[in-house]
Parts: sequence; C-alpha cells; structure tokens
Amino acid sequence: MTPGMLKMWISIAGMGFMFLAIMTIYFSRYKLKGVLRFITAIFAYLFMIVAGITLLIVFLY
Repeated sequence: MTPGMLKMWISIAGMGFMFLAIMTIYFSRYKLKGVLRFITAIFAYLFMIVAGITLLIVFLY
C-alpha cells in the first residue's frame, strides 16, 4: 500500500471518529440522563480527541 493510500484510510478513520463523537455528544446532551449521560460524554470527547490527533498527524506528515 502506498503512503498516500495509507494516509487516505487513516484520515477516513479520523472522520469516522468525528462522526461517532458528534452522535454520542448529541445523545449525551439531549437523550440520556444520569450516569449514562456522563459516560457517553466521556467517550464522545475521547473520540473527538483521537480524531483530532489522527487528522493532525495526517495533515502534518
């Protein structure tokens, strides 16, 4: 696999993490209550951090 194709797949995975983050943030803010809301919010922000780091690495290298 060429380096360009590898970067493409890694960036698509980063975009997938962003989509998961958006959906879990939405559910944690508007649909859930209690402890489940807190847990999904933690996962959502972890997804967002991983997506940001992934896309930053792809763009810089």
